Amino acid sequence: MGAGVRTALVLGAGGLTGQAFHLGVLTALHELAGFDGRRAGVVVGTSAGSLVAAGLAGGLAARDQCAALSGEPMSREAEELLRATRARAAGVRLQQEAPVTGRRPLAPAAVVAAARRPWSVRPGAVLSSLLPAGRTSTESIAYGVRKLHGDRWPDGKLLVCAVRARDARRVVFGTPGAPRTDVGTAVAASCAIPGYFAPVLVGGEHYVDGGGHSPTNADVVRQDSPELVVISSPMSVARGAGPTPDAAVRFAVRRYLAREVRLLRRRGATVVVFQPTAADLRAMGLNPMRLMRADRVVRTVADSVRARLEAQPRLVETLAGG
Repeated sequence: MGAGVRTALVLGAGGLTGQAFHLGVLTALHELAGFDGRRAGVVVGTSAGSLVAAGLAGGLAARDQCAALSGEPMSREAEELLRATRARAAGVRLQQEAPVTGRRPLAPAAVVAAARRPWSVRPGAVLSSLLPAGRTSTESIAYGVRKLHGDRWPDGKLLVCAVRARDARRVVFGTPGAPRTDVGTAVAASCAIPGYFAPVLVGGEHYVDGGGHSPTNADVVRQDSPELVVISSPMSVARGAGPTPDAAVRFAVRRYLAREVRLLRRRGATVVVFQPTAADLRAMGLNPMRLMRADRVVRTVADSVRARLEAQPRLVETLAGG
């Protein structure tokens, strides 16, 4: 992973409706600005965003990921790609999931570790380590990604964020010094919502959802010194979207994202952020795991992004350059 990439794409957490939000954003960006996430110099994925990021890094266009999400036929290009890569999944298994042993906290020692280095952890990450281990397997998530990547990692292209339960610290798979694993396992770890999904074991350590550290983790691209950073943030909210039942959470995520954006802009990056509008939020609903809303979310978000781009031709020029 080298410094000075032209474009970084950041795809945040947000459940199944968040996955659909990303695909709506990317669909409109490709249609109006020719922006193709597959060509980004680096793609950062957290939780649901890691699924879309892994697809892009494996060569699957946003339109084909939309088709897969809704159960519709994919393009001939995507079908040929999957036929060529399907054999990679054979024999590659999730390293291990944590056994469910009652409802005790997963890693109570995380509180002690956080007290020793409070600047390196976030409250949400500590909380995720204190919740009991979930009971739902992430193997289906890992297997789907392995059909595309097998046991190989796309060099310098894909970064996947998770939280190490033992000390509540963020680990970015795909960076130097991070534990080596396959993309499917890393994505499963990033998606392992505490208390629901079983934590994923990599190199003897348990990992859970990277959203516990940050819903976007946009700051990890600072080391790449990108000229343009495009951020898709399903868990926050666009200005002027109005009050919603989950407004407190969404405003908190927006403030957190704003700090990450400031850090990137201080490094000289142009940062473009896409957050749910009022129409997007109505389509997404309050249950981020409600898959039946996927088609509606993709269409609504794509329409919102198109409207924004049509009103801001200079933004289209910026994105087209990326």
